[in-house]
Amino acid sequence: MRIPQLLIAVYCTLLAFSAIYAPQPLLPVLQGAFDVSETRASLLITVTLLPLAIAPVAYGFVLQRFSAKRLLIGATALLAVTEYLIFFVTHFELFLFLRLLQGLLIPAILTALMTYLSASAGPGRIARVMAFYVAATVLGGFLGRALSGLISTGFGWRWSFLFLGLALTVCVLLLRRLDADPPVSFQKLRAGTVVAVLRQPSFLRLYGVIFCAFYVFASLLNFLPFRLVELGSGMNETGIALMYSGYLMGVVTSLLSLRIAGRIGGPVNTMLLGTVIFAGSLLFFLGHSLWLIFAGMFVFCGGMFLIHSLAPGFLNQRAGEQRGVVNGLYIAFYYAGGTVGSFIPGFIYHSLGWAAYLASLAAVLALAGYWLTGLRRQTVPAN
Repeated sequence: MRIPQLLIAVYCTLLAFSAIYAPQPLLPVLQGAFDVSETRASLLITVTLLPLAIAPVAYGFVLQRFSAKRLLIGATALLAVTEYLIFFVTHFELFLFLRLLQGLLIPAILTALMTYLSASAGPGRIARVMAFYVAATVLGGFLGRALSGLISTGFGWRWSFLFLGLALTVCVLLLRRLDADPPVSFQKLRAGTVVAVLRQPSFLRLYGVIFCAFYVFASLLNFLPFRLVELGSGMNETGIALMYSGYLMGVVTSLLSLRIAGRIGGPVNTMLLGTVIFAGSLLFFLGHSLWLIFAGMFVFCGGMFLIHSLAPGFLNQRAGEQRGVVNGLYIAFYYAGGTVGSFIPGFIYHSLGWAAYLASLAAVLALAGYWLTGLRRQTVPAN
């Protein structure tokens, strides 16, 4: 795959993940602008994550009839239109509807991108190409938050979405320059295969772990802006957005995770370590110090990505011919956890307070640790 083609794909990935998370640092501002509760404002993230749990499988079938390039161009163009419409939106319900549409379009972009990249990469280069893709997803999650906060502070929240629309329009023009994607053969999904995968204890445990991990991750990132306002920090959107800088630990952790696993006894031990770090990082968020919260975000994201960077490889080593189903279910559990976590814990926060909210997240991570401990026993060879 030629470098210009890869760079276009990376740019598209950055924008897709930016579109998912751009409203997150703006949630307190959007809450005030539309006069809604914190819980309702958080739905702007929830409704976009929800389709990501189920849509990739559906788009896999779409790709049996349409080329990845065509799907990519069409979905990106429609995503740009929704960003332009958000610039003019005046009713919160319409805003939610447009975010739901984005949640249906973004999986089409991501599924088509992964299909195009894997089909276009030369022999022996798939792992390297996909590494660029994973790094772009992490960077996109950070840039989406950082740039939307910066633009909103300077020009108003609506301009953040207008900027994204313009960037996506440029992306559509660039995508037209991609080479035609090679034909790809797809294995049809059967319900029996899904049941067979879920009956394997090691797979089911790890799916539970990633559900819990992204539940906690999405939840804290979603409700942190409200906590910062509650602390009376006086932060504007840019300040809140920069609190997500720890997200960049995902790049570092992903690059180091295999080396760490080689030193401490394998991926399960490393994911268990990640869970302990993940849970311990919640202590940083108990206090009122903004610097502690800022530092805690690096630890928090480091623990999360220590799990997320190793879990897919662990699954794929054991997937055999069921790799497509195994990966599809991983994505489904991952985003299902994020969907629930970005909304339900808000009721605990609103009713019982921040400390109780953090305790509930720690309990969810304790469950993940329990499942990983069981997985560790299962994968340790008998003497």
